Amino acid sequence: MSDKVLVIGGGISGITAAVEAAEAGMESVIVERNPSLGGRVAQLYKYFPKLCPPYCGLEINYRRIRQNPKISYYTLSEVESVSGSEGNFTAAVKINPRYVNEKCTNCSDCAAACPVERSNDYNYGMNSTKAIYLPHDLAFPMSYVLDKNACNNGCQACADACQYGAIDLNMEAKSVEVDAASIVVATGWDPYDAAKIENLNFASIPNVITNVMMERLAAPNGPTKGKIKRPSDGKEVKNIAFAQCAGSRDENNLAYCSAICCMASLKQATYLRDTDPESKAEIFYIDLRAPGKYEDFLRRLQEDENVTLTKGKVAKIEEDAATGDPVVTVEDVLGGGKIEKQFDLVVLAAGMEPAAKSGNLSLNISFEEHGFVDGDRLDAGITVCGVARRPDDVTTSVQDATGAALKSKQVAARAIQTAGGK
Repeated sequence: MSDKVLVIGGGISGITAAVEAAEAGMESVIVERNPSLGGRVAQLYKYFPKLCPPYCGLEINYRRIRQNPKISYYTLSEVESVSGSEGNFTAAVKINPRYVNEKCTNCSDCAAACPVERSNDYNYGMNSTKAIYLPHDLAFPMSYVLDKNACNNGCQACADACQYGAIDLNMEAKSVEVDAASIVVATGWDPYDAAKIENLNFASIPNVITNVMMERLAAPNGPTKGKIKRPSDGKEVKNIAFAQCAGSRDENNLAYCSAICCMASLKQATYLRDTDPESKAEIFYIDLRAPGKYEDFLRRLQEDENVTLTKGKVAKIEEDAATGDPVVTVEDVLGGGKIEKQFDLVVLAAGMEPAAKSGNLSLNISFEEHGFVDGDRLDAGITVCGVARRPDDVTTSVQDATGAALKSKQVAARAIQTAGGK
């Protein structure tokens, strides 16, 4: 019987589940669809409420992976099929070609020679990379990857520039089988498509962005090197608005609350306030969700005279044609009447959609009404954790993933005991 756990998803929940299981004596295999591990957390600038950079915690986890021979991982990969049952699963994993092999030294000669650019998904399309690129500064594995869909047919400028023979343009997809006692589903989340919220005009007003874009805009390794500038003209932002529940708690979009949007916007208000003491931020909200330990963080923002919290849902956003400024219309619930205000930039607190909802997990699993995995109706031996199960913050997701690792260990122990009894 296998004493191994297969973890589907290499974000913070998947990494935590794999590392904790391995350090408890199991073998762990991570399958991640992207070219590097870390998931959405690797795209954040800071955590709340301590306002520390996620890169620190990720680097610790990457080191735990590097130093533990019981952990293996496949990037650019997907689970194609799963057979078997608790204690004896077999998964077929497809590994898509990276077109860059283990000889890569990250010298960047290939990117310098590449004539083609592609949209940078790490920065949510706010800048571009070459067709051959390093996913980000702390990517794990630290290796370039080629987006062949962006290449000109027949171009091999990158391969010609590589003096180490690290680029293989003929690399093909391959499949491997993974035997496992248990499976952890840690597929994480995707940002809700704000273009679907018609009244907020995300698709047509350049200076309306989403909360995940704001994370990259403020980050030192982001598209503007940490300077909060608006997309239309590069003007430094002095006056910013946050529109809460952008699509959330809305039957036409996301009917549920995404749990962390209020704290994320409070955190992002500090990004601007910390860079410019004269800057101003206004947060338009329905209800503020800052429970327990987060209440002190909320009070800190409430004490800042340049941060305004206004109870009222944003009804529409329009553009001032002369300045490019977004104009926000809000019903002021406490003050009464209608507010119309002009800002340099508006940030939409778009919600979290479960990635499993649109992905093919090749598992016999059930979803609840909003597309999150229903943990109460999973087959024996399969566990779900993190935002694949429900919207949550990083701290709670890590705790949840640690619990999933413990359940996996219990599954393996039962399987081995049963096999020994036979």
